[in-house]
Amino acid sequence: MRNWFAAIFLTLAAAGVGAAEAVPAAADPVLEARVQKLAEELRCLVCQNQNLADSHAELAIDLKNQVREMLKQGKSDKEIADYMVQRYGDFVLYRPPVKTTTLLLWGGPFVLFAGGLGVLFFNLRRRRNVGAAPLSQAEHAAALRLLEEKKEGA
Repeated sequence: MRNWFAAIFLTLAAAGVGAAEAVPAAADPVLEARVQKLAEELRCLVCQNQNLADSHAELAIDLKNQVREMLKQGKSDKEIADYMVQRYGDFVLYRPPVKTTTLLLWGGPFVLFAGGLGVLFFNLRRRRNVGAAPLSQAEHAAALRLLEEKKEGA
């Protein structure tokens, strides 16, 4: 009986191996590489912080197919990127160009960093200039008394 189960299992397993078909390779691997490269530079409009290459949203798949069709038509990468920007704005680009509208995006981190350094240096300088507050007569007397008690105790 055990041998029958093993034979049935092996037969089904062998049938399963034959049923799995390999995913057909792309007809044009160079074209697919260009699609992949462009898809990595374009932002998915549905997903947060994903590019078209990583996204599985329907819109991302449609845009990848559109990029593929445009490449088949012989358009350059720049023409495709310009088309996407014209249609969806600079948001679609992961590396938007430096323009007046994106100046804060590119320069903002440097301005914040410089401001943080300025605040840090100002606070460090102020701390260095602040000395210890002088003791009052009562505090001075109490400190002397504690020192005398410590000397007598030791």
